[in-house]
Amino acid sequence: MIRSRYLWPILLLTNLASAPSNNRPPNVRFVDVAEQAGLTFRHTSGSPEKNYLLEVMSGGVAWIDYNRDGRPDLYFVNGGRWDDLLSGKRSVSNALYRNEGNGTFTDVTRQAGVEGAYWGMGVAVGDYNNDGWPDLYVCNYGLNVLYRNNGDGSFTDVTASARVGDSHWSSSAAFGDYDGDGWLDLYVVNYVEFNFRKPPPPECQYRQIKTLCGPKGLIPEPDTLYHNNGDGTFSDVTKAAGMAVSPAFGLGASWVDYDNDGDLDLFVANDSMPNFLFQNEGDGHFREIGLSSGTALSEDGKEQAGMGVAVGDYDHDGLFDLYVTHFSDDYGTLYRNLGRGIFRDVSYNAKVAFPSWRFLGWGTDFIDYDNDGWEDLFVAAGHIYPQLDAFHMDIKFAQRKLLFRNLQNGKFEESAESLGPGLVQPWSSRGAAFADFDNDGDVDVAVNNLDDRPSLLCNQGGNHSGHWLNLALEGTGRTNRSAIGCRVTIETESGRQMKEVQGGSSYQASNDLRLHFGLGKSEKIRSLSVRWTDGVVQTFSDVDGNQRYHLVEGKSLTRLRP
Repeated sequence: MIRSRYLWPILLLTNLASAPSNNRPPNVRFVDVAEQAGLTFRHTSGSPEKNYLLEVMSGGVAWIDYNRDGRPDLYFVNGGRWDDLLSGKRSVSNALYRNEGNGTFTDVTRQAGVEGAYWGMGVAVGDYNNDGWPDLYVCNYGLNVLYRNNGDGSFTDVTASARVGDSHWSSSAAFGDYDGDGWLDLYVVNYVEFNFRKPPPPECQYRQIKTLCGPKGLIPEPDTLYHNNGDGTFSDVTKAAGMAVSPAFGLGASWVDYDNDGDLDLFVANDSMPNFLFQNEGDGHFREIGLSSGTALSEDGKEQAGMGVAVGDYDHDGLFDLYVTHFSDDYGTLYRNLGRGIFRDVSYNAKVAFPSWRFLGWGTDFIDYDNDGWEDLFVAAGHIYPQLDAFHMDIKFAQRKLLFRNLQNGKFEESAESLGPGLVQPWSSRGAAFADFDNDGDVDVAVNNLDDRPSLLCNQGGNHSGHWLNLALEGTGRTNRSAIGCRVTIETESGRQMKEVQGGSSYQASNDLRLHFGLGKSEKIRSLSVRWTDGVVQTFSDVDGNQRYHLVEGKSLTRLRP
């Protein structure tokens, strides 16, 4: 084991243009096993007609190993009913499911105490108090809630004492240690001012069809940055940190060290307004550079309906790229990181623009579903206007998934319809979260579907298509215990890959905190480097593939039993 301290350099890799294209379709199928797994949760959000904006935005989901048994558990966020708002009582519940390790889940919501008290939206996972147990932060239309994990299977609502009860309409949240002090800070993405007693009447139009209204014409809510004080409390430092910019209709956010300088920056996807990219200046202050970086608008300079966010180095050049999902009659946008603080919209050249045009995208992430060593791109879709189904047109309320297979030459191929029934069945989906829930060596997907049961898309065959590695990181207090913000870089025969642990991303969602790498034909990893959030790097050589590992900061890699 080699230990050193330095800022991580930009990785200069093989010229992308010369990389071969792999046109052999993988033998992988995604099968929806939610019912067999015992996921009886049903999402509820207002009326079937969807006359108001509040009724169409909910659907968060998170993977959280709340009992630390090595099996990721599932948390679903529920919406609400109009009668609940009027009465002040909630008739639906969020749900926590314990992973039993045999392909089934058990509903433990009541004993865990995480039912939720408000019309729910998104969720973030992170160990905010560094006690070794992952906690939950739930975004709501109403007061947000911080659930502290007690370590005994139960949670306690500590919102008031922690001072993180943001009362705006919050959509998503993300944990990240932006100042490197070892404590997780929290960014909350807020949406619009909305008075349920006087909602805007459904008198807008989409393709000459009468629909609900918003967000344009409504007032955007300002986002909030909470600094973790290390004593169980947080402070609102939005203004002091330079993030008190003009409010926008925020929906998704991801912390990521996009410029490889060793600290976390923040990307925020805004609906129908320019996106934000906050560059961390290393002194507790941020500078908003969305327009100058090329990530605020589309290639032709237009505002898009930013919703979900994916972060990944899809082209293996050592720089994190961004993908943002959008409304129908527009395209999902792939921003390639060119370095030096500049991104370029390469959506059309990368072949991800045209296939997404008819879809309204939400949850998304870069995942190597076939373990070939190159990150693919998943998108959960579904419209907000049920009125569309009364007309003969090419856009429907319920929609299938999109899965773009990485061709290893800077381009993608949309392949969902060839990858099994789980991706083809139409839903009006919202949040999507990613984990190898059955620990078999490939990435599965949980999706929260509007007004319906969830989907649990089991990856069947990904573990046979290529070799893999799964890594759980744990800080010791010098860095945060969840290891959020830590970067892992691996080198195999086919090149280098890198990932960072995230405490909230996609759309209203949190992925498994463990990192999954596809290795392709490589049975071993030549080099595996972990850059902790304080800049210390640990490096390991000749690491066996097809294994799950656990690494405590400063210790040796521990191989986990199957």
